[in-house]
Amino acid sequence: MVNSTSGGVSAPAEDQAGPRPDKANAKVIRGAILGTVVEYYDFGIYGYMATLISTHFFVAEDPTAALLGTFAAFAVAFFLRVPGGIFFGHIGDKYGRKKALTWTILLMAAATALMGLLPTYATLGVWATALLTLARCLQGFAAGGELGGANSFVSEHAPRRWRAFQTSMVNSGTYLGSLFASLMALGVTSLFTAEQVTAWAWRLPFLLSVVIGLIGLWIRSSLSETEQFEELKDDDEVAEVPLFELVRTAWQQIVRIVLLGAVITGGYYIASVYSATYLQTAGGRSPQFAFTATCVAMVVGVITLPVAGYLGDRFGRRPVLIGGSVAAAVLGVPMFMLMADGPAALALFAPAVLLICISVVNGVSFAAYAEMLRARFRYSGIALGNNITNMLLGGTAPFIATLLVSTSGNHLAPSWFFVACALISLGAAITVTETKGKELAR
Repeated sequence: MVNSTSGGVSAPAEDQAGPRPDKANAKVIRGAILGTVVEYYDFGIYGYMATLISTHFFVAEDPTAALLGTFAAFAVAFFLRVPGGIFFGHIGDKYGRKKALTWTILLMAAATALMGLLPTYATLGVWATALLTLARCLQGFAAGGELGGANSFVSEHAPRRWRAFQTSMVNSGTYLGSLFASLMALGVTSLFTAEQVTAWAWRLPFLLSVVIGLIGLWIRSSLSETEQFEELKDDDEVAEVPLFELVRTAWQQIVRIVLLGAVITGGYYIASVYSATYLQTAGGRSPQFAFTATCVAMVVGVITLPVAGYLGDRFGRRPVLIGGSVAAAVLGVPMFMLMADGPAALALFAPAVLLICISVVNGVSFAAYAEMLRARFRYSGIALGNNITNMLLGGTAPFIATLLVSTSGNHLAPSWFFVACALISLGAAITVTETKGKELAR
């Protein structure tokens, strides 16, 4: 029996084998991971440099207002992810996954490099703020097409027996990119004096985007299109307007994807990006301590993702989704208590515990998404559902967390948001129909 979703390789043999992809499949996974690393380094560096950006591009007399302004610009980019996902989803579903993924990485690198070249508020006034926001919006537009495309690409190449494992490796690219961004932030604040960082060194992580963007572009351009898309094209079954067909025939799946992604997106940006700020503001920790904690969390998350993917292939998507969501809901408040008032050693590892919970859900989620949707609109469907969640709960997470603390006066208020995200995902996970071992529909 031939499994067309895994490049024409015999399904039964693969179903009994371990995750030993052939050279072509390994190249696909490697290319998707490295491309996603580039994208999420570019997208994440803004969040990790938020406290510095706030002093350069917003009115500095009120530090809280400046930080809120910085996180507001962070959130605006997530609203652009939805049109970006629609645009690149259309390209990916109609003209090919590879073509769309090549353009996302070009646009992301250019927007990030622009941030490193912008004059500051002291030079241009409000125009500097406007240009920063524009560059951030371009980042959001490009990021909107990344995960939907990368996971469609890999899921259509992967053997069905190891689909969750291999798509989890793609998602590890998002964590690795954020880890790289966090390491760059840590390196800049450690290697240069505070005066040098404020004067010019803060620009270096953004300018590095030019180099890593070119590397990512070279990697993406060497990949081949998926066999399932080529079959659609050869049989003249490519949707004329994939989005219209998606909304008309698969709206229930989109709603489920949006809800399942609550803890993956909202929880992730709280546990990774915002926790660096929280450790400094609520916990009184140094920037070096905060960035070290996020680096530890990312490393742990990268390790957890493929483990969760393996468990999803072994035991099913549904139990892993439920287990990770329950753990996040239970551990959210205690971990924030440790970050705010706990001993240094426990505070250092608290974000990692939160990210383990998120990674368990994330490790199987995109395989489940791919199995819910037909190839005719798979790229558009994953991108739309994932980006709606990012718009509502991901990009707004640091802003909401900062605002909750400011208005309530309770430094544990961000944990309420984290737990709420976990409960939303749990509710959706309970309704999921098991798709382990399912053939990808055309």
